[in-house]
Amino acid sequence: MSEHEQDPAPVSVDEPSAWQRFWAAPRPVRWTAWVAVGVVLLLLVLAGVGTYFVRRPLPQTGGEARLPGLTGEVEVVRDDHGIPHIYADTDADLLRAQGYVQAQERFFEMDVRRHVTSGRLSEIFGEETLETDKFIRTMGWRRVAEDEWALLQPATRDALTAYSEGVNAYLEDRGTSSIAVEYSVLGLGGLRYTPEPWTPVDSLAWLKAMAWDLRGNMEAEVDRVLLSLEHDEEEVAQLYPDYDHDAHPPIVDTGGVVDGVFEQNASGNATRDPKRPPYPDEAIDALRRVRDQADAMPALLGRGDGIGSNSWVVDGDHSNTGAPLLANDPHLGVSQPGVWMQMGLHCREAGPDCTLDVAGFTFSGVPGIVIGHNADIAWGFTNLGPDVTDLYLEQTEGDDRWVQDGETQPMRVRHETIEVLGGDDFDLRIRETDHGPLISDVSADFATLGANAPTDEPGDRGSGYAVALEWTALDPAPTADAILMLNQASDWDEFRAAAAAFAVPAQNLVYADREGHIGYQAPGRIPIRKSGNDGSMPVEGWISANDWTGDFIPFDGLPSVLDPEEGFIVTANQAVIDEEYPYLLTRDWDLGYRSTRIRDLLEQEGELSVSEMADLQLDTANPMAPVLVPYLLDIGELPSGYYRQAQELLASWDFSQPADSAPAAYFNVVWRNLLELTFHDELRPGNWPNGDDRWFAVVTEMLDHPAGPWWDDVRTDGTETRDDILLAAMTEARDELTERRSRDPQLWEWGQLHRMNLHSSTLGESGIGLVERLVNRDGWEVGGGSAIVDATSWDAAQGYEVTAAPSMRMVVSLADWDASRWINLTGVSGHPASSHYSDQTELWVAGDYLPWAFSREAVDEAAEDTLTLVPPDAG
Repeated sequence: MSEHEQDPAPVSVDEPSAWQRFWAAPRPVRWTAWVAVGVVLLLLVLAGVGTYFVRRPLPQTGGEARLPGLTGEVEVVRDDHGIPHIYADTDADLLRAQGYVQAQERFFEMDVRRHVTSGRLSEIFGEETLETDKFIRTMGWRRVAEDEWALLQPATRDALTAYSEGVNAYLEDRGTSSIAVEYSVLGLGGLRYTPEPWTPVDSLAWLKAMAWDLRGNMEAEVDRVLLSLEHDEEEVAQLYPDYDHDAHPPIVDTGGVVDGVFEQNASGNATRDPKRPPYPDEAIDALRRVRDQADAMPALLGRGDGIGSNSWVVDGDHSNTGAPLLANDPHLGVSQPGVWMQMGLHCREAGPDCTLDVAGFTFSGVPGIVIGHNADIAWGFTNLGPDVTDLYLEQTEGDDRWVQDGETQPMRVRHETIEVLGGDDFDLRIRETDHGPLISDVSADFATLGANAPTDEPGDRGSGYAVALEWTALDPAPTADAILMLNQASDWDEFRAAAAAFAVPAQNLVYADREGHIGYQAPGRIPIRKSGNDGSMPVEGWISANDWTGDFIPFDGLPSVLDPEEGFIVTANQAVIDEEYPYLLTRDWDLGYRSTRIRDLLEQEGELSVSEMADLQLDTANPMAPVLVPYLLDIGELPSGYYRQAQELLASWDFSQPADSAPAAYFNVVWRNLLELTFHDELRPGNWPNGDDRWFAVVTEMLDHPAGPWWDDVRTDGTETRDDILLAAMTEARDELTERRSRDPQLWEWGQLHRMNLHSSTLGESGIGLVERLVNRDGWEVGGGSAIVDATSWDAAQGYEVTAAPSMRMVVSLADWDASRWINLTGVSGHPASSHYSDQTELWVAGDYLPWAFSREAVDEAAEDTLTLVPPDAG
């Protein structure tokens, strides 16, 4: 026997075994034990089944798969974050493979999007989405997309067709449980569903959702009406301050238009009677609900004042590479998965049949690259935000006629059927005037607005006015052409030709190329209005002087610049051009705090590197802090050292807002309390301040007037001043943070309050804990804030949670594509079980970036998996 062997332990013949003890126990005890064992086994089986169904849809990423329609082999090379680069010999094969790969990773998201844009959500989710379906059907997004098909260039139609074929090849012979776990979850709720084949129009309709979420100032117009009901013109003006062109330079500082364009009132002075009769209470409530009705629409990109973006580009003189650098970070609503999917599309050899060599950020469901670079140029987007919607009050006669200039005209009437899961089909009657669809027919709140809105029209209004929506996105346009043209552009002229096709949503486009040029172009269909309509209020549709002219600002008249003398261009939703510009773009610009901060940092840095451009995207300086903090430090009447402890945090604060900042936590809680104490007493809840850049400007002006009327709390007998409000805001902030976090101010952290919760737009609010834990990724502690370059916006009327954020970040080096950097908010996959569902979020929160491989050598070096797609007859 070796030294490591031991004698077995002796067994007592008198001691019963565990099984003997079990069978010797009373029968009830034995049954209880069997039940416990059964429950454990059932849970193990359910866990195994659950794991199977959760993991079953994960895509094949290696080996070989057959893809009908291919003319040759296609390689799909994925890196360690699952980012795919596709290599093929024709554009058709590239886009067919793109459709296949995006369906692999995100078909459920694509399917939900097409149900949204066609007004068919109720087929999947039942009656709870019927109101949304009615509203979208009335606007006719899908019908407009169908009409756009005929307007597209043949190459675009070919691209959309090839993409659709790739999606459908993936769907073929796959059950829903093999496509996405969400279908399995919905199946438990009674859904019996087989996805329809993907069509090119499904891709086109998604552009309507983009345009809706980025449509501009419709809510601001309703807000102004609400404010005007109980406040005079001067008070409203205080809450909507004019843009300060001197403090915040526009994107383009000079410009002109071509000769022969239509004459337009550049001043934008209203021609309406300012002394209209007051709205009755029911109309006030209706207007508030009208804004809420718009907010009830599905926000696939996000909405509100946090929806914007940063982009800037510097020339070679401002870059340590000697070539341009371009940065972009679009600010959109937060969700899981995020709206972007990174991808590369590469021709192995350029030629007439293979023109693409491009990489960047894509929307699942849309072929090509939306933002990124090809072998010659790079481009980025920010929201231009022009005024492209108007509400018209319509006089109607009977069920199918409307009135203009004293004459009745026939409406356009159509009928559609909405299928409802678990309910009866809904028959929808849709009416349109020349101004657009009557949205009051599908919204009781818009109908109430039409029934009560005051106008200059004398006499009896009968049963009330209808309300029509005119919106540029409801006119067919070949915007899809622009995406393919951008992907193929090789110089400034070709870039501008692509921009000319970009109708909606209108975006600021920044540009750089390998020849060293940088540029900016404003594209989009922006209406020219007649003299009776300044775009700021609902107008009388029975007066033709209120109509749009039918023309749009000509593309050659839109602001643009190539190689500006200062050597850089900044766009961050600020004014595009000065007040001398002869056309009305909008009055509701972002007020320019982010753009001015970016300009200041660019001027300070001189020559920038890729990493310094990335650091600038992460800047958290709060522009309101240096304005307000001196006033807070001057408050000397804090009641005790307990409160002064918090005040002292501000004395040495550098005004930045990283997630671990105690002063930032205190300042933002003070700011929220200040807004509540100052404005909630005089404004209706729908108008309560959200704390964005507009309120920075409002409060900045008020601070110089310590006895101004807004400071007084009208609910008290006394008369409060500025310092009274500041004192109360500081004491309440101290108490709030003590209750929420700690008595020790040094332990406060801004990120503990300012959390980012990433929710699935469908199942993320199901109320079923297990499902929500599966699809949501919550609790990320982040820095930044509203009107800050690192724009993690929050709504002071609601709380501190992030409402919008940089949906991705990228920095492109024109000297060396492989030196570029990018990061996504979540990950490339839409499958909760995938390791790439949210594998970029932690990096995003930490301010890190991924290397952006572009050359074949760099892509191969980073490769983790390669899937080869082959024609069905291969081998």
